[in-house]
Amino acid sequence: MSAPPSVTEIEVEGNVFPATVTPPGSAKAFILGGAGERGLNLDGKFVKFTAIGVYLEADAVSSLAVKWNGKSPDELTDSVEFYRDLVTGPFEKLTQIRMILPLSGKQYSEKVTENCIAHWKELGIYGDAEIDAIDKFLQVFSDQMFPPAASILFSHSHSGSLTISFSKDGAIPKTPNAVIENKNLSEAVLESIIGVNGVSPAAKRSLALRLSELLKKGKDIGEENV
Repeated sequence: MSAPPSVTEIEVEGNVFPATVTPPGSAKAFILGGAGERGLNLDGKFVKFTAIGVYLEADAVSSLAVKWNGKSPDELTDSVEFYRDLVTGPFEKLTQIRMILPLSGKQYSEKVTENCIAHWKELGIYGDAEIDAIDKFLQVFSDQMFPPAASILFSHSHSGSLTISFSKDGAIPKTPNAVIENKNLSEAVLESIIGVNGVSPAAKRSLALRLSELLKKGKDIGEENV
């Protein structure tokens, strides 16, 4: 495997997302694909609630470069298929959500599951397995409180599990809090952030800007190793 392409950290509203991290329970170093805020327009003012960083297994770059190398940031931003390939690609992802404003676990999890269910209903895949996964997801968050700077981390494995971890600050915990074995849930949580109706257009744009450059390097690395 080639060395990971070089990346830089990103700061979002005082929250620093390092260039590389090792997910809870993993030995692999993931690279920062992009980061941005998530907010809502309330009474005519844009209120920022969370900062979101999306990390990718280093192999993601060479995998995505086969199809997306040479595309501009604007082309990637406008492509629904590009973000679907990010969500469903054969590599692992890590999403870190850091609080700008305080949220309860109940507030956070209910909004996420609402978005997941809407996505599944569009695809026609909302069945018993998904209902069970949602129940487990809500239970994991039921007694949690997230003050400013606290983190929620989701590890999305290609095999289908969603690993959930909590941190009181920006540090990456060593061990996870829960694992839910449901591929549709793992993908839907990430889809709810960077998909068609994703809650963080800023994170989507950041991914497109950074990956446009990283994919060129990934393609070069792949050609060198042929």
